[in-house]
Amino acid sequence: MRNRGASNANSSGEAGINRQQQLTLDGFDAVPLPTDGLFFAIFPDAQATSQIEKTARRICDQHGMADAPLALERYHVTLHHLGNYAGGLPQALVARAIRAAGTIDARQFAVAFDRAENFRGRALVLRADEGVHALMAFRHLLGAALERAGFAARTRTSFTPHVTLAYRDAAQVRRRVVEHVDEAIRWTVREFVLVHSLLGRTRHIALARWQLAA
Repeated sequence: MRNRGASNANSSGEAGINRQQQLTLDGFDAVPLPTDGLFFAIFPDAQATSQIEKTARRICDQHGMADAPLALERYHVTLHHLGNYAGGLPQALVARAIRAAGTIDARQFAVAFDRAENFRGRALVLRADEGVHALMAFRHLLGAALERAGFAARTRTSFTPHVTLAYRDAAQVRRRVVEHVDEAIRWTVREFVLVHSLLGRTRHIALARWQLAA
């Protein structure tokens, strides 16, 4: 498995990541609010991203969703979420995740998403029943490698493959959305990515990428 390199999570481009935010409650110690998240993901290719964006805009307009869809670079499928942290990512944990991912030996695979629907209350997402079997198998493979690296508590969670299109406000949540897209959105997964999420700042930073065999 070829790792295309890791970004330095402490670079100047991430100014402010180590800012400690705290919530203080009467009678309780200050509780640090999470500022940084870490997860593995796959991202759509350019053609699929364009299709996703068009679908998201059409459905948002159709259902009166005032907020615009997510920015194009944020469309992704989360494989394993490794936690949220306050004041920056633990670098030893990042290193462990990178080592675990480097042991993966897998081939490229295809995915397809064919309907939009509500998800967990606040999100509008793309879903599919068919077209994600290879994705499920790859996630299991990655999960096994992460478990061997000590991430079992993070990997043994339920998984519903989806691409988040937009987030909904309280009024919109009451409107049920289930809509099949005219043509399933497909792409070939050629790599997976370890992502640093700057929580509340709508920014994702790729820390490392691994190419899948052709």
